[in-house]
Amino acid sequence: MAAKKRSFGRVRKLPSGRYQARYLATDGIDRPAPHTFRTKREADDWLAERQAELRAGDWADPDASKVPFGSYAATWITERGISASTADLYRSLLRNHLAPTFDRVALGDITPAMVRAWRVACLDAGAGASSVAKSYALLRAVLMTAVEDRLIRRNPCRVKGASVAPTPERPTATVQEVYELAGAIQPRYRVLVLLAAFTGLRWGELIGLSRRDIDLNSGTLRVRRNVAELHSGKQLVKEPKSTAGKRTVAIPAVIVSDLATHLAVFAEPGQDGRVFIGAKKATPRRNHFGKLWRKACDQVGIKGLHFHDLRHTGNTLAAATGASTRELMTRMGHSTARAALIYQHATAERERLIGQAVSAVVEQARKEDPKPNGHAAGT
Repeated sequence: MAAKKRSFGRVRKLPSGRYQARYLATDGIDRPAPHTFRTKREADDWLAERQAELRAGDWADPDASKVPFGSYAATWITERGISASTADLYRSLLRNHLAPTFDRVALGDITPAMVRAWRVACLDAGAGASSVAKSYALLRAVLMTAVEDRLIRRNPCRVKGASVAPTPERPTATVQEVYELAGAIQPRYRVLVLLAAFTGLRWGELIGLSRRDIDLNSGTLRVRRNVAELHSGKQLVKEPKSTAGKRTVAIPAVIVSDLATHLAVFAEPGQDGRVFIGAKKATPRRNHFGKLWRKACDQVGIKGLHFHDLRHTGNTLAAATGASTRELMTRMGHSTARAALIYQHATAERERLIGQAVSAVVEQARKEDPKPNGHAAGT
């Protein structure tokens, strides 16, 4: 009896005794299996898998997965349509953390085991947990696009929680510490410290302020620009990254006079004049200011406090006033409630007041005569 004709693909036995499988793909190219098989059944099973992929529309060109990760990732960043500062961050992560391992590796050759080994090696080598988490998130995003482009079938990044950077609670400066630091730093930066602590503005937002953004009569300031620094040292003046970032923030009355003095003495003249400039009239840079900041911290005996931690002080003070989540989001310049909810945790002082109030209720209840059934009257 004649053998049944194969409906998909071809299998032939080689002189070595092993079996080779081939099939005609949707692109019209005759595709051989990447390796030979020990038995005809194994070759048949492989062809069945390819046929199922073609029928389900899941077939991917096996040659496409040979594209090196490094070149694909570089193109991915260029074509992403992201801001210059974000692209700069991605290129830094790619260069310093991903390229040493994956640069010349074909997309299709990156396996879950390779990703896990890379992550562990980075952490063991002393790379910051935050940098590793950001690098993993970038790797996963690039490979997810490769899946969408049908270059690979599945994303090999499968480490749960690996893209979430640990966020240990940062210290929060007290009002007294803020004034001590403001007094210890160079006078031209005194109000920079006060505004950071009591308005919660970010470094780039503060440095981006101009005279026209300040309204001393109404006691408000407008956030409409942000100064970002690239790894090359170049400074970019841009709009806030979200519409929520553009906002009007009330200046606490207690520092309005300090701000007025600063504008008269240190700020650049003209409506477009920069509010904060260095001694040589340049826009302040993080690294130079960081040296002044650490010196001021050492002078007043404060350890481990970053300038950005002053934003935590301002947001915590705002939350302690009883501001709603929406009000905190507006003041902080956030488009989601997650960050605002963090600052709505009970402060130590508020907890103390609650404890005192509970104590007063208990004392009052104990003074009331109990009824026969043991319950106090009126309860």
